[in-house]
Amino acid sequence: MDRLEQAEALDPAVSRLGTLASKIGSGPSGAFWRGEWLGHALHPVLTDLPLGCWLSSALLDITTGAASKRESQRLVGLGLLCALPTAVSGLAEFDRTSTPESKRVALVHAAGNTAVLGLYAFSWRARYRGHHLRGVALGLLGGVTAIGTGYLGGHLSFTRGVGVRFRSHSRPGDSALAAQVSAVLDAGGTAVGEDDGQLLVEGPNTR
Repeated sequence: MDRLEQAEALDPAVSRLGTLASKIGSGPSGAFWRGEWLGHALHPVLTDLPLGCWLSSALLDITTGAASKRESQRLVGLGLLCALPTAVSGLAEFDRTSTPESKRVALVHAAGNTAVLGLYAFSWRARYRGHHLRGVALGLLGGVTAIGTGYLGGHLSFTRGVGVRFRSHSRPGDSALAAQVSAVLDAGGTAVGEDDGQLLVEGPNTR
């Protein structure tokens, strides 16, 4: 992970992805896709939808085989549909990612998820054309790849603080939370906006 974070050769691709992300992440639509209305990053929530569909498909493939091939194909297709808003929310979050190290990891995370999406798309096509075993193999390969991209996503959230936000409440008795927010700001966090009189603070993208 340290080598990936310091891989400056990725910066041109990071810049191109940033151009696309800025179109999605700006304005009210960007705030929606980042989950500012939810008080929680939206991207991690949405990832459960495609991953849940694809995991369920794999379980059917392993436990029932061809007996549930139609149901498994439908789950793969539903996962593909759910992956689209998930990708949009990820791009909106990328637009607010500040440090070069986090952006490099996010780029590889996005590229890996694009590969996952492609593998499941080919899996669905193979199943649709009657090549069930090929579709199963492509789906399992997509699932294994998703484990790696999920690790990168977890690193972005838990290690680098991407998408982590705290709220400072102005009500009396919230001194502990106010102190926590102050600590985040002192550590390099950023005030990213206000919501209903509360300050939204994004955690620092540092270790």
